[in-house]
Amino acid sequence: MYERYVAIGDSQTEGLGDGDDDTGLRGWADRLAARLADLNPDLRYANLAVRGKLAGEIHAEQLARALELKPDLATVVAGLNDVLRPKCDVDLVAGHMAAMFASLRATGADVGTVTFPNVARIAPLAKPLVPRVLALNARIREAAARHGVRVVETFAVDVTTDARIWSPDRLHASPVGHQRIADSMAHALDLPGADDSWTHPLPELPRPARLTTIQAEMRWLSGFLGPWLGRRLRGISSGTGRVAKRPDLTPFRRDG
Repeated sequence: MYERYVAIGDSQTEGLGDGDDDTGLRGWADRLAARLADLNPDLRYANLAVRGKLAGEIHAEQLARALELKPDLATVVAGLNDVLRPKCDVDLVAGHMAAMFASLRATGADVGTVTFPNVARIAPLAKPLVPRVLALNARIREAAARHGVRVVETFAVDVTTDARIWSPDRLHASPVGHQRIADSMAHALDLPGADDSWTHPLPELPRPARLTTIQAEMRWLSGFLGPWLGRRLRGISSGTGRVAKRPDLTPFRRDG
């Protein structure tokens, strides 16, 4: 069973939406590490992810450190920040992903990654981004197949667009969502006890009134999308000045 798990990526892997900066972030990678530690109490875990990072920045800033740590399992989740930018070179993003896959797999490590869900069903205003998401998913899938990387496929899984698995900003998973991602990765890695239950729908809720939906969209536009776009236009990244929360391989403990 795995002894050295290293996670690289952006805010989703860092754990935004699952805890906070005051009480501590958990996130899907921590939740996966907890599952791995149940299987092997000697597990050591590092999380190099930093919010706001583009795929090229993750490649340049996190990969070398990940290789130094000699993981037998690594997860690489990146690219959505690129897709959300006004301009996105999908081939360039995919090239960074493929290079990270190749470098980690060359060490003998198992590697896991994800494709991205249908953003138009999470935030209707994001519908113009769907072709980019599909293109990036296809390239991630191809690079993963070429390098023997395990892939969690999300686009066609309905529950991945359920509002309850997303935080109010619709950019980061909620605690429920982070648990689903952890479970999906466990399934992709064929961990003991893992299955496809992460794809199962949440209990059905009454359909909201149209006015309620419109009001929710307006609150999201003014409260989250507008400020986010403003930061992008000013060249401000949420990751500026931040460092990884677990830069070294350390024993995993549920309270840490």
